Amino acid sequence: MVDLSSRQVGEASAPVHHGEVLQGLFTEGGVLRRGLVTLPCPLYSVHATFTTNGRPRLSVSPGWKSKARTAAQLTLGLFGLPVGGHLEIHSEVPLSRGFGSSTSDVLAAIGAVQDRFSLRLSAQETARLAVRAETASDSLMFGPDSVLFAHRDGVLIEDFGYPLPAVHVLGFGSRPDRAGRGVETLALPPARYTDQEVRQFAELRAMLREAILAKDVRLFGLVATASARLNQRHLPVPRLDRLLAIVAETRAVGLQVSHSGDIAGLLFDRDDPDLDARSGYAEELLRSTGVVELWKFTTPE
Repeated sequence: MVDLSSRQVGEASAPVHHGEVLQGLFTEGGVLRRGLVTLPCPLYSVHATFTTNGRPRLSVSPGWKSKARTAAQLTLGLFGLPVGGHLEIHSEVPLSRGFGSSTSDVLAAIGAVQDRFSLRLSAQETARLAVRAETASDSLMFGPDSVLFAHRDGVLIEDFGYPLPAVHVLGFGSRPDRAGRGVETLALPPARYTDQEVRQFAELRAMLREAILAKDVRLFGLVATASARLNQRHLPVPRLDRLLAIVAETRAVGLQVSHSGDIAGLLFDRDDPDLDARSGYAEELLRSTGVVELWKFTTPE
């Protein structure tokens, strides 16, 4: 039941991610779908407030957050509510980098409308709204459990049932010549994969499932690295061979990249007793290659 009480403000927050662990073309119900698995990231979040003010149109601040406004409009329309009010988005997420900033905006907006009217949407319903609002969405609405998500269809391909294995991430900007400027995701043409690559993605999907169930960080790292290699010809990461050499030299478990952005991360076993030394050495090696942006975090369990 829709709550039409006098309370006029709804609030919600949404997390971000750190690009993809796996992205490619996968079979679901006999249909090939583009899908991805994202890497959780605690560095940023987005907060939204939605206020009903009796006005017949929906405004948004900042004014350029049109995808968030569309998401709020779609949510109101889904429940037959007047499409009016004011939506405010508070975000410090770097744009066009691969953190999923637009999806975070959209999810916070949907959540704020839900909070205002005490609405309940499932993750699947939210996913469909998000894709309608932004054409291609990430899988942040599914919470802590890892999923393979068809980001252009709003369809869940597979729910792995558990979070990804927890890892320590040494994140960095993978394109020093474009430091901070990012990549315009929707301007990128959808990747065209070969039949052989589709078979490889099926193998990586099975490997990732095993890594999640066994909490095997090394197998997890192998999947992320393989996905980075397979997507290299679609959005090339500069000096990929050198980055892979740093993985080997520092005994990281893998390399993870955003397949539609310019961030990447060296993945380390968070329980490695030599973690600080390995991560510190990796920082030195990355800086020697021209990397100027570095950050660290540990993914949630």
